[in-house]
Amino acid sequence: MDHGSPAGTAAAAARDRTFGPLYSRNARSVIARGLMATRSTNWLVMLSGFFEPVLFLISMGVGLGAIVGAVEGPDGTAISYAAYIAPALLAVSAMNGAVYDSTWNVFFKMNFAKLYQGMLYTSLGPLDVALGEIFLALLRGMLYATGFTAVMGMMGLITSPWALLMIPASVLIAFGFASLGMGITSFLKTFQQMDWINFILLPMFLFSATFYPLSVYPEPIQWFIQAMPLWHGVELLRQISVGAFSAATAVHIGYYLVMTAAGMLLTTLRLRALFLK
Repeated sequence: MDHGSPAGTAAAAARDRTFGPLYSRNARSVIARGLMATRSTNWLVMLSGFFEPVLFLISMGVGLGAIVGAVEGPDGTAISYAAYIAPALLAVSAMNGAVYDSTWNVFFKMNFAKLYQGMLYTSLGPLDVALGEIFLALLRGMLYATGFTAVMGMMGLITSPWALLMIPASVLIAFGFASLGMGITSFLKTFQQMDWINFILLPMFLFSATFYPLSVYPEPIQWFIQAMPLWHGVELLRQISVGAFSAATAVHIGYYLVMTAAGMLLTTLRLRALFLK
């Protein structure tokens, strides 16, 4: 084949594209497309995800809290039950928003809309797609965190200026779940397989010391809970909410940094393997 001809040039470009860099510095195109789609079709779905943790906070924090009374906070001082579970529900909100965008949303685009195949036929690389999609998930997590923190303020559950740091901390939590969630979704091909995501999220929500202190569980179960990512997010936000920082705070942050790096690597390699063969 004559490499000087248009066909030869296209073939050479395809080979270069396959083995070329993973990143073309154009993730903003993926982000712009996602924002346009959200504004036109998905805004109501995004809005509905904000109310779930707020309803849990009202029902459990206010309703059950009237029966439970004060509980021990991260710094050892007594706080209301609502103030105890509010940071945990904020972590759950960040997780749910990020997981929805990086799993079900990605699953549809990958297996039905064939959106990523089209993107990767252009100058975009796998890392551009990964960064763009994960940024959209982070944006959703940040919006949820900001709104939920405002609700906490209106309910009088914010007692320290440090509590405002829960918003960037929630973004870090969302980053960890979004990056890993997108990579895992790339292995799933059917709706039945996607049901495993909810099967995993529900126990994390119920048993990550969200509503009860870790000490109520037997020690073997405590070790299992402490290995789950949501527990680290719950503990991190609880510490920030009252300004009680310790070496454990750095451990929680480090956990999510490692989780994010592993998820980004997995997602990039999977997109390359799937669509740049």
